[in-house]
Amino acid sequence: MADEPRPSTGRIVWCDLTVPDAPRLRDFYAKIAGWSPEGLDMGGYEDYSMLGPDGSGVAGVCHARGVNAAIPPQWLIYVEVPDLEESVANCIALGGSVVDGPRPAGDGEFCVIRDPAGAVCALIQSGAGSSG
Repeated sequence: MADEPRPSTGRIVWCDLTVPDAPRLRDFYAKIAGWSPEGLDMGGYEDYSMLGPDGSGVAGVCHARGVNAAIPPQWLIYVEVPDLEESVANCIALGGSVVDGPRPAGDGEFCVIRDPAGAVCALIQSGAGSSG
């Protein structure tokens, strides 16, 4: 991972869907989008990384349970930020709110926020040294 460049600040770096019936939606998107599911062990159940025809990850389909219980059932985009703590503070100061997190994500951390209009997205800070 150290040789890989960090995502650019402000870029949408991932999206996922968190729903009560993840296997049903996994199969739905496999059929309509041509994605292939790859199971991710969540300690007693699996969430799914959906792979495109070239084998690269394109999205996630997750169960609305455990650490994801508070995530709303909608497509959720993840926006790279250079300083998650500062971005969350700015969100709150500007009339937004925190839905879930911050919590770990790979080598970084993320937080789901709600903007002043009610729309939800996730802010993610990759590991130390994120560039933009």
